[in-house]
Amino acid sequence: MTTKLSDATLDQIFRSAHTAHGFRPDPVPDASLNALYDLLKWGPTSFNCQPARFVFVRSAAAKERLKPALIPGNVGQTMAAPVTVIVAYDTQFFEYLPAQYPASDAKPIFVNNAAAARETAFRNATLQGAYLIVAARALGLDCGPMSGFTPAMVDAEFFADGRYKSNFLVNIGVADPAKFYPRGPRLAFETVAQIL
Repeated sequence: MTTKLSDATLDQIFRSAHTAHGFRPDPVPDASLNALYDLLKWGPTSFNCQPARFVFVRSAAAKERLKPALIPGNVGQTMAAPVTVIVAYDTQFFEYLPAQYPASDAKPIFVNNAAAARETAFRNATLQGAYLIVAARALGLDCGPMSGFTPAMVDAEFFADGRYKSNFLVNIGVADPAKFYPRGPRLAFETVAQIL
C-alpha cells in the first residue's frame, strides 16, 4: 500500500462528503448492497472477530417497522432514504473465532467473560459501521448516520431472540444536495492530537 489515493478520491470519501439529511428517489439495488459489504468486510477488527451484523431496511413495510423507534427529527429523512442500515453487533461473535482467527484459540477469552465480549463486540462493530460509511462513499453513495432512535425498540422488533443488539443507523442513497446542512468546522490538529 504505497500509492496515495488521488485528491478527487479523498474528496469523495472525506473532504467533500456531507452527512445526508435528504435523498433523491434513486433506488439502491441488491447488487450495490452486496458490493458495499464485499468492500467493508476487509476493514480490520481485533482477532478478525467481525461482530457487526447489518440489516438493510429497504421495503416500505420494513421502514414502517423501524419508524416507531425513531426520534421525530429522524422520521422524515429515514422514510425517504432508499435504504436504512441497522448496524448491530452479535453478542455471540466468538462462536466464529475458530474459523475466523485460526492463529490462536481466542474463543475462550470471551466465552465466560460477558463484559469482555460485549466491549469487544461493540467496539469492533462500531469500527465496521464506520467502514460501511467509507465504503458507501467510495462506491458513490451518500450516508446519514444516526443515533437518534430507541435501541430497545429496534432490538425487540428486528432481533427478538436477543442475540444481536443495535448500535446505530445509517441512511444510504444518493443525497439531495438541497437538504445538506452547512458544513460544520472541524477541530484543529493541535486541539485533538499530540506527537510524542
